[in-house]
Amino acid sequence: MKVAVTGATGFVGSRLVERLLSQGHQPLILTRNRGTAAGLFPNVEIVAYTPTESGSWQQAIAGCDGVVNLAGEPIAESRWTSEQKQEILNSRKLGTRKIVEAIAKAEPKPRVLINASAIGYYGTSETATFDETSPSGNDFLAQVCQAWEAEAQNVKDAGVRLVILRLGIVLGNGGALAKMITPFNLFVGGPIGSGRQWFSWIHRDDLVSLILKALTQDDIEGVFNATAPNPVRMSEFCQKVGEVLNRPSWLPVPDFALEALLGEGAQVVLEGQQVVPKRTTSIGFDYQYPMVKSALVEILS
Repeated sequence: MKVAVTGATGFVGSRLVERLLSQGHQPLILTRNRGTAAGLFPNVEIVAYTPTESGSWQQAIAGCDGVVNLAGEPIAESRWTSEQKQEILNSRKLGTRKIVEAIAKAEPKPRVLINASAIGYYGTSETATFDETSPSGNDFLAQVCQAWEAEAQNVKDAGVRLVILRLGIVLGNGGALAKMITPFNLFVGGPIGSGRQWFSWIHRDDLVSLILKALTQDDIEGVFNATAPNPVRMSEFCQKVGEVLNRPSWLPVPDFALEALLGEGAQVVLEGQQVVPKRTTSIGFDYQYPMVKSALVEILS
């Protein structure tokens, strides 16, 4: 398969490109930074693009068998100023709109669009359990996910199969976990906030396997939660991190410390949701890392 990938230099996208290559597929990288992409993947076709603008880059979609759209401004790396919130929204809403526009113009068209979304779609709760049929929330991240997914839905007008993956916290060597383990390495690790909030996660390799399954299995269509089947409370997650690193896990990170750093963006880690991958398991997806401790052992050992 020839597969166009946006977000290919990111935490998930780079691993996806590696796996595509290892399986004999032909990735096509759409990127804002050709230099970075060429450094990571020197023998892969690279097309420079501006995600939120139409352009000649859209012609590269023609002849691709599938498109994987992972691009989006990072959510939890800086304070949510009004400008940053607009960038978070536009990078997903307009970026997806331009990908769909390119697919609609393409001849021949790709057969499938795999579009990222996030479990932020459901809003936050300490008590509810969410599956793919659950209604959306109404906070900022839920509104972003609704707009993001609505743009992706338009690809069906072009007769293209659509798979939307609502991503949980992706665990791997880097990403969110790299930031969370720093206090543990300094022997001051512990739960973030109350510790009661739910932590719905997925190992990066399982996420990439799910993307590949969705790319190659024509009967997979619609919305799927890209989370492991066993979410945990933040306190349990941090306890498991401490066990694997052989470090204490007793010193909580207080709410106000994160709020001082990230402002409204702190809700990403201070609040959470218990998300179960009901449809994902129903299609027979086999998780390599269904339990958080086995995932952490593989990543941290």
